[in-house]
Amino acid sequence: MTDFRPCVTDVLAGAAGVLGYDLPGLDTTRSRTVLELPDASKVVVVLVDGLGFHNLSARTGHAPYLRRRLADRPDPIWTVSPSTTAAAVTGLGTGLPPGQTAMAGYSLRDPKTGQSFSLISWNTDLRAEDWQRQETIGEKLLEQDRELAIVQPAKFLGSGLTNAAWRGGRPVVGETLDDRVDAALGALKTTDLVYLYWGEVDHVGHGQGWKSDRWIAELELLDGGLARLSRQVPADTMIIVTADHGMIDVEERIDVADVPELAADITLLAGEERAAQIYTDKPNDVAARWRDYLGDRATIMAKDEWVESGLLGPASEQTRSVIGDVIAFSHGRLGIGDSRFMSAGVLSIIGLHGSLTDEEMHIPCLVEVTS
Repeated sequence: MTDFRPCVTDVLAGAAGVLGYDLPGLDTTRSRTVLELPDASKVVVVLVDGLGFHNLSARTGHAPYLRRRLADRPDPIWTVSPSTTAAAVTGLGTGLPPGQTAMAGYSLRDPKTGQSFSLISWNTDLRAEDWQRQETIGEKLLEQDRELAIVQPAKFLGSGLTNAAWRGGRPVVGETLDDRVDAALGALKTTDLVYLYWGEVDHVGHGQGWKSDRWIAELELLDGGLARLSRQVPADTMIIVTADHGMIDVEERIDVADVPELAADITLLAGEERAAQIYTDKPNDVAARWRDYLGDRATIMAKDEWVESGLLGPASEQTRSVIGDVIAFSHGRLGIGDSRFMSAGVLSIIGLHGSLTDEEMHIPCLVEVTS
C-alpha cells in the first residue's frame, strides 16, 4: 500500500488520534488526517464483515442510515491484501499490514504439520501470540491505563484471531445485533473507545451471494441497528462504519485437481479461491505453467515478486517464511480451488473475496459525529 492511501489499518489508529491517544510505532496523526476524521470525545468503530463499498453502493435503497453516511463520504478506502478477514481485522487491531503480522490469508501452512490451518477458526496447536507477534492497539492502550472495549460474541473469546488482533482489549459479549448495540452503549459509560464487530452480512454473502434477497434483509437489519446506535450514543460520539473486504459472486470455478498443468508439483494449496497460495519446491516452474494456462484470468506471482510488489506492506522474515511460494489472484468472477486440499463445502461458497479487484479491495469508511 502506498503511504498516502487511506486503508483499514488507519481506522482504529485514526480513532485513537481523535481521542489524543499515543500509539508508539503508529502515526495516529497521519491516520486521522488521511481519513479526514473530525473532533469527537468518544469513538465507536463498527466493522461490518463483508460490507464492501461497491456492494453497499448498489443497495443503498435498503439502508437509509448508511445511505446518509455514504452521501457524506462518497469515496472508498482500501482494505489490505489479501482482501480477507483475518488479514484485515488484524490490520485494524494492530494498525499494521499483513506483511508485518503474518496474518496473510484465510489459511496458511502449519509449519508443524505441513497442512493448512485457518486463521479464522485457528484449527492448530500454534499459539496466536507466537504467530502474530506485533503489539496490538489494545495492548498499547493497556500499557497507558487506557481501555479499548471489544464487542463481539462469546464464541470469539480466547480464539486465535481474537488473540492475534484484539489482545489487550476488554471483551464485552453481545450475541445479536441488538445485544451488541446495547453492549457498546454500556461500554461507552466507562471508556471512550469501542470496537463492535458484526459478521452476518458476510455469512449470508458467502452462502447466498451478495445479490440475494437474504443479503438485502441482513443489510436492512444492520442499518436499523446502526441507526439505533446513532440515536442512543452520547452527544459528541463519533461512529465509524467500515469493513474488512468486499465480495464478488463467483460465476466460474477451476478445480486444480482436475487440471494436470496446474496440479503438478504442488504440495499444498491454501489461501482462498480468489487468492490461492501454492506451496511447492518448484515455484518458478509452477508459476510459469499457471501463467500459461490462466493467461489474463489471474495474476500469478512467485513469492519474491509478491513481497517486492508491496501488496503485503513491508514483509517480515516470519511472513516470508509462512506465505505460499506462488500466489494466484483471480480476475473477473473466477474462483480457483483444489479439492485435494479443500472441502466440498468450501468449494461451494457463492460469495468470494481475497483478490485485487475494486469490488474486493474497496471498503466504506462512513463517519458521523452525534449532536
